[in-house]
Amino acid sequence: MANDHRGPELPSDRGPVSAAVTAYLRGTGPLPPAEDAGGAAPYGDDLQLALYVCYELHYRGFAEVAARHEWDPGLLAVRSALEHRFLAALRADTPGHDSLDDALAGLLVEPVEGTSVSHYLRDEGRLWQLREYAAQRSLYHLKEADPHAWVLPRLWGRAKAAMAAVEFDEWGGGRAERVHARLFADLMRDLGLDTTYGRYLDAASAEALATVNLMSLFGLHRELRGALVGHFAAVEITSSPGSRRLAEAMRRTGAGPAARLFYDEHVEADAVHEQVVRHDVIGGLLAEEPHLAFDVAFGIDATGHLEDRFGGRLLTDWRAGWSSLRTPLAAEMTGIT
Repeated sequence: MANDHRGPELPSDRGPVSAAVTAYLRGTGPLPPAEDAGGAAPYGDDLQLALYVCYELHYRGFAEVAARHEWDPGLLAVRSALEHRFLAALRADTPGHDSLDDALAGLLVEPVEGTSVSHYLRDEGRLWQLREYAAQRSLYHLKEADPHAWVLPRLWGRAKAAMAAVEFDEWGGGRAERVHARLFADLMRDLGLDTTYGRYLDAASAEALATVNLMSLFGLHRELRGALVGHFAAVEITSSPGSRRLAEAMRRTGAGPAARLFYDEHVEADAVHEQVVRHDVIGGLLAEEPHLAFDVAFGIDATGHLEDRFGGRLLTDWRAGWSSLRTPLAAEMTGIT
């Protein structure tokens, strides 16, 4: 994995709000008015990119942006307006379940064949589509588990211990070569992709950005700690069967061994994590704070909503023979079909 400690370059803008945010960070313009930020389309390219840029300052930042901007009061005000717009849309568009038990049960229902990306890639996906999928998912997987770490100081007792145990596995169990972000970089290398952190930000769709922004939104707000636990549960409980299908897709299309290993690793690890998250993370949290059950369910439902939007975008584009990316990948590999 390319390891540039300066962070990636700022992305190209996708509208007036993201243009103003990136110009401000470059020192070439003012921040957008809060009313402009709060009026942007909640799932659109402009808002999602502007929000992603604001959040990335809390991770590795950007090469040309001073570290002090992480806590810039004006930028935080703009971020707050973007967050309120996004969160309001999620609450309005997420139907919700009558109970947390219903939300958790829904995660165990396998998607209908033909309606999920992992089924499509396993059964008929082509190598170029696997590369596009990996490029978009790299925005999260190259910092896998990091957004969920924000919740650790907001938990205690059984929930904290269990959450830390799962995160420890995600970070390789103390072995740098087993860190899941490193394994994903190895997968990308097998697929002929650039492993530089943030390399595919300009190429990724708004739907892909929203799935990553959701984790940061939940993680950076203590009041949304229950929702972040719900997101974590949704990821871990659904990961094993989806990863099995993606591992089969890698084998069928002739991807390299590292590409297969990443998903093979998640088939085994996340089958164990599912039980820990369900019984100890959620169970421990609700034993201490039972009033957060609704928030956990909301986190599960919001995750499903955004993943469905992302999957729908991918399948619509691919079935039409189009690239799912804003900027199609160069064919760095010989013989890609």
